[in-house]
Amino acid sequence: MRKKIEITESSGNIFEDLGFKNAKEELAKANLTAQITTIIRERKLTQKEAGKLLGIDQPKVSALKAGRYTGYSIDRLFSFLLKLGNDINITIAPKASRRAANISVHAVC
Repeated sequence: MRKKIEITESSGNIFEDLGFKNAKEELAKANLTAQITTIIRERKLTQKEAGKLLGIDQPKVSALKAGRYTGYSIDRLFSFLLKLGNDINITIAPKASRRAANISVHAVC
């Protein structure tokens, strides 16, 4: 006999699906960290070189590249993007009706 597998559709935010308290902020931080990691990789920076640019030590760069951003505010992640030579544009808009307000990060390469 086959067991029925229950499938739950994602909300689009894994942190929300897992019940994180600040799910929207966590997703924004994860996306910012992913962008920082992408820039470091595309620029072919060593972790030591990236750390020097960002003002952090190599083990902290390693942690960021592994997706560990605990202890960093969104402001600090913004400062890393600025130090890597990126502009940051923030758009504030009314939310669409019937959905919760949201934070999103979009990278333009």
